Amino acid sequence: MEVPRNTFKAALRTGRLQIGLWLGLADPYAAEAVAAAGFDWLLIDGEHAPNDVRRILGQLQAVAPYPVHPVVRPVIGDVPLIKQVLDVGAQTLLVPVVESAEQAAQMVAATRYPPTGIRGVGSALARSSRWNQVDNYLHRADDEMCVLVQVETLAGLKHLDAIAAVDGVDGVFFGPADLSASMGYLGQPGHAEVQRTLLDGIARVKAAGKAPGILCADPDLAHRYIEAGALFVAVGVDTTLLVRSACQLASRFERGPAHRPAAPGRSSSAY
Repeated sequence: MEVPRNTFKAALRTGRLQIGLWLGLADPYAAEAVAAAGFDWLLIDGEHAPNDVRRILGQLQAVAPYPVHPVVRPVIGDVPLIKQVLDVGAQTLLVPVVESAEQAAQMVAATRYPPTGIRGVGSALARSSRWNQVDNYLHRADDEMCVLVQVETLAGLKHLDAIAAVDGVDGVFFGPADLSASMGYLGQPGHAEVQRTLLDGIARVKAAGKAPGILCADPDLAHRYIEAGALFVAVGVDTTLLVRSACQLASRFERGPAHRPAAPGRSSSAY
């Protein structure tokens, strides 16, 4: 049995745009429902959605038969937690709140086996190696690991060039909601100063030879980021799609102002 090929990483290396969808419903059935929708990648969110390792496992299994790549965001860049997430089969991580080159390097090391890195060796217990049925897994797994680090604070921005230069970091993702808050514009990711900072960040990551990424549910703004050079762009969130569609459907059946829900806005401030 061959080690699964990381098609997402391969696409980023050749500069091919990857369009994704954020998964916050934390349910394998919901993940499978959108797995064949046509996205290149799906983000399984363990930071703001109620996902633990077992729930992440279920979603990885649910989307595995489909032509879409799962990206996992752990709640934080914790080395033991990353070990668990990799062992259940994740090959691409989006690590939140990375603020230094040293932290980025540790995240890379957490995804590699010794002597290159510090990933714990437990492949006989791991879905990632198909319980030691993947040929030579321990010596081949590192090549298919993809590390995306999330810069979403002023501290991270200060060290952006050093973070992007870390060997083994494949991409840098910008979190507009947290970044805008860190800049003093809480709930205003569309503020002109925030937008200037984001576009500058995308250019700097691209100049470093790494893939810039972002989440944006506004189609016009998402296209602007793509034109600026963003290579992995999440263009929607499953929870938002569900709630907005439900509100729009309910509003078509008038029952009076007291029963009329307000449709959620297009702000990405919760992400």
